Amino acid sequence: MTVLDSTITQRIDAMRPHFPTEQALLIPLLHEIQGKAGWISRDAMQEAASYLHLPLSKVLEVVTFYTMFNTKPVGKKHIQVCTNVACFLRGADQLVASLEKRLGVHAGETTADQRYTLSEVECLAACGTAPCMQVNDDYHENLTEESLKTLMDKFDQEFQ
Repeated sequence: MTVLDSTITQRIDAMRPHFPTEQALLIPLLHEIQGKAGWISRDAMQEAASYLHLPLSKVLEVVTFYTMFNTKPVGKKHIQVCTNVACFLRGADQLVASLEKRLGVHAGETTADQRYTLSEVECLAACGTAPCMQVNDDYHENLTEESLKTLMDKFDQEFQ
């Protein structure tokens, strides 16, 4: 199954004049692929490498470095909790434990109904408003057990 369709290639081709190299187009291309498929498979990485005339290793470096790229399918709500030092010192480990209990999964897993994926990430660059988490594209900062419960209740209602 090909991931790079004409819609994606047209968008990337339109960007080409604004980027100095093919490699500079890699992150926008990966965002397009993930936007379509929800994650970036090994086959999609190979397609990206071929399209941009890059070695597969360059694509793998980028996909596996940034936590914004998913290398396996994720749930409709991808909950990424920062567990780096600032967030950890302000209770991120307790938030992860609460989420694991509520969702019935461990960090790195997806619920059976495919609604939620829970991930621990190294840093979301919000140390001044720790602890924080990212749900899909939205940041949630200064989290407490209570604000996390309220937020999760809201997400659960969205699925009903």
